[in-house]
Amino acid sequence: VQLQASGGGLVQAGDSLRLSCAASGRTFANYAMGWFRQAPGKEREFVAAVSYGAGITTYADSVKGRFTISRDNAKRTVYLQMNSLKPEDTARYYCAASLVLGSVTASDYNYWGQGTQVTVSS
Repeated sequence: VQLQASGGGLVQAGDSLRLSCAASGRTFANYAMGWFRQAPGKEREFVAAVSYGAGITTYADSVKGRFTISRDNAKRTVYLQMNSLKPEDTARYYCAASLVLGSVTASDYNYWGQGTQVTVSS
């Protein structure tokens, strides 16, 4: 699976962004999809995940209620809608594909995109 993330940018606190991750290659619908983020000097952290059929979603506590992950298997794309953005959300965001349902662990994800930068100013 090849993954291409897009949609990042520079926004102000309280604004919204929608990230997209387009997939190609192996059957997209077979994979659970996740978003992770990494800020400078920090470890990569889990943000959200969605199951193969989009019926099950998982979120990090820090984004619960503000971020929404979704997927469109027909378009081979996963989305991350980010609302009420905070400066602490500033990071490079990565999409990833996994055969493990609902995993929050980066090592369970087999394929990674190149990431897209999100910067939130105060």
